[in-house]
Amino acid sequence: MREYEESLHGLEGEMDHFPPPPPRHPLARERMNIQKSSVCSRAYFVVVMAFFHIYIINIIALLLYVHYNTGSGEQDVLLEESGSVPGPMPEHQTPSPNLSPELSFQLPRLEGIRVGHVQRVSLVPDRTHNMRTLSLKPLLFEIPGFLSVEESSVVMQLAHLKGLTHSSLVTAPDSQEEQLSQDELFRLLDLNQDGLLQREEILSLSHSTDGSWLSSYNLRKIHTGLETNPSGVLSLQEFKRVSGGVLQYSGAGQGLDGHAEVRRRSTHTRLYLGEGTHHLLKSIRNRVTRVTRLPSSLVDLSEPMEVVRYEQGGHSHAHHDSSPPNPDSSCAHTHLATNHSNQVACRYLTVLLYLNSADGGGETSFPVADNRTYEEEVLGDLSQQYCDKGNLKVKPVAGTALLWYNHLSDGNGWVGELDEFSLHGDCSVTRGFKWTGSVWVNIDPDQQRQERYQRLVSWHPEEQSKRPEHGDLHQDL
Repeated sequence: MREYEESLHGLEGEMDHFPPPPPRHPLARERMNIQKSSVCSRAYFVVVMAFFHIYIINIIALLLYVHYNTGSGEQDVLLEESGSVPGPMPEHQTPSPNLSPELSFQLPRLEGIRVGHVQRVSLVPDRTHNMRTLSLKPLLFEIPGFLSVEESSVVMQLAHLKGLTHSSLVTAPDSQEEQLSQDELFRLLDLNQDGLLQREEILSLSHSTDGSWLSSYNLRKIHTGLETNPSGVLSLQEFKRVSGGVLQYSGAGQGLDGHAEVRRRSTHTRLYLGEGTHHLLKSIRNRVTRVTRLPSSLVDLSEPMEVVRYEQGGHSHAHHDSSPPNPDSSCAHTHLATNHSNQVACRYLTVLLYLNSADGGGETSFPVADNRTYEEEVLGDLSQQYCDKGNLKVKPVAGTALLWYNHLSDGNGWVGELDEFSLHGDCSVTRGFKWTGSVWVNIDPDQQRQERYQRLVSWHPEEQSKRPEHGDLHQDL
């Protein structure tokens, strides 16, 4: 034991001979603190960057979702071969008990997205078209190549064969109306020139304000005559028997000043787009149905296409194609289903076809498009003096179509107020000629009246069974 204690004392003595450890320099302590702080900063930076990248990824995912669900950027719209299925009514909207289930639908409406936005649409098999937004107020689109140059030439030839009549100048509402004989009226109604009047021919021309000489009384008599005739058609003699009296013709669309729309130095005619007519005209009707996404029943019952030929110096002053909803008047195309004597044009949308490229002038002008400042003169006079002052002008190019809505939506998927920004007209043709074709889709702002009218003029069951079923025309990718 004593030896163990002596060895411990010896070791302690030896330890006393070692020099003491040098004191730690203060810079070394600071360097260690700096290293610890640097490690913490890097860790914090990594965490922040990770969260930042996650945030960016979420933003990109959201943009992609919006892109493929709302059509921002280019949008593909594939159109099938036939028909249209009306959109369902929103959950908060209860169908009217007076509306039949097949007519309780919403009116599809194209989205403009923004000025310059391009959508790709297919109107004929194996071919796509670009549809570009030109304006949001009114909602206006341009579709190059809607018709080929050859198809445009065929339409002009068909108009020549039908016969062009001079467009009337402005007439006051209380001016003397032009009288039509029954023979003249029969030839005007006989759209396919087969010497017989079918129900579609009488109804189609009566839809337009140019057919306002067919009063509700006259139209009911003719319609009753068709119903009671076993053959379902009327010859000239039968037409004279059921129509009775000389029918009157009054002017069409109203201009901004309440007078008839002014066209100067132009001729026009109307071409029926329904069954029994030229296959190209039926194809135009189908293309309108496809691009607008509207139910085919509405397009089929709309007025014929109006073809206009403007000579040099020819123009039309600014006007609206449709009329504001008014409880004291009825739509020209549904006046069969009402007792109102005052009839107005009810055109939900317009498809304007350029059938040739004018050598000079002839632009379609929208004076107040997109609510920019404008000159007061262009609200009426669109002669060459004022045409250049319009907010938006579109140069006529053969085969190109313009599509615009004359009415806003009522918020429930039906026709709303007249879009005042749809004011438009045709600038003077400075060189050559200009040919256009106007296709209007007639829809009554009163949905119940539209339904009553469609039920009144619906086809017989045996005829309905022969008509092809229509599928969905549009499928968004």
